[in-house]
Amino acid sequence: MSSSDSATPTRDRRRVLVVDDSAFMRRLVSDVVQESGEFEVVGTARDGHDALRQVAALDPDLVTLDVDMPGLDGLAALEAIMRTRPRPVVMLSAGGSDGGVDATLRALERGAVDFVRKPSGAISLDLDAVRDQLVQALRAAATVHLSHPTERPRAPVASRGPVVMESGAPLIGGRHTPQPPAAVVCIAASTGGPAALARVVPLLPAWSDVAVLIVQHMPPGFTASFARRLDGQSRLRVAEAVHGEPLRAGHAYVAPGGLHLLVQGSAQAPRIALSEEAPLWGVRPAADLLFRSVAALYGPRALGVVMTGMGCDGAEGLMAVRTAGGGALVQDVASSVIPGMPQAAVRHAGVDAEVPLEELAGAMAAQLEARRAAGWCASA
Repeated sequence: MSSSDSATPTRDRRRVLVVDDSAFMRRLVSDVVQESGEFEVVGTARDGHDALRQVAALDPDLVTLDVDMPGLDGLAALEAIMRTRPRPVVMLSAGGSDGGVDATLRALERGAVDFVRKPSGAISLDLDAVRDQLVQALRAAATVHLSHPTERPRAPVASRGPVVMESGAPLIGGRHTPQPPAAVVCIAASTGGPAALARVVPLLPAWSDVAVLIVQHMPPGFTASFARRLDGQSRLRVAEAVHGEPLRAGHAYVAPGGLHLLVQGSAQAPRIALSEEAPLWGVRPAADLLFRSVAALYGPRALGVVMTGMGCDGAEGLMAVRTAGGGALVQDVASSVIPGMPQAAVRHAGVDAEVPLEELAGAMAAQLEARRAAGWCASA
């Protein structure tokens, strides 16, 4: 299908524009879209400039957009689409280099709903390996709230100021010595999560008695760069979690793609554990496993937070946190790109509050401060 071709759409199918500089890739992606029976390819585009023309002419419901293209690349095209004719976009990423990973993460921060990794490089794609992921990503994109401003500005960069010394942890040589946390925040996010987390994590205080653990559904190869991007914006120290390392207050840990993240040991000497146990709800890492492990160790000193995403991961884990006496917050429906996970958590576990994205960091800090003032509600 050439860039000027279009198809007569079936009324009950979402209309998709396929954008890639490779004719081979355009054909392969178009075949997957058509064969799904759920979506209709209404046109293709060979580069970013062509994509903007086709979006204006065809008004597709959804766009698949290659990250790496000559001329106007995928990131620049995405920004133009979100600025002039916003609609759900799924990125196709080679992801084989730091530059490709970084560009994909920037696309997610700037409004792309999801991405599908090309396992065989930028041109050669074993489509059988990603067929299900592409269709699933399109399904997620098709459920996005069109009234939701996907082009939200990123969170302001937060410089690392003095460490918040609630716990009276010692200073050695004028510097804070990280201690095991008195409390733990565990966060679950999926579709729409990278952009949402980039607006929340940088606004969290530089706690000296709290650690943060994050499960963002993301494949291997992307989470380390994602953690580095958050670290550069945040007061907390953010890094990809490493098996066996001690859990430290003032730090945030991102679950590596393809591995479950848990906390083991005791509240006095907690350590991070990574597991290759089978996926749960079709995902690994799964937030439910993390939440359960944190609830078991920290009880009322645990705070579970479920953010935007499709599916139900986090709901059972949040129930475990609440049963242990911990707190529970979810991102509200209006500010979630896809509210499936928060809604499942509310139905299954109940929550202390449903909070708009812009207020979530403050709500987390307030919840912990109230629990701290009450003596953490009970002894963990």
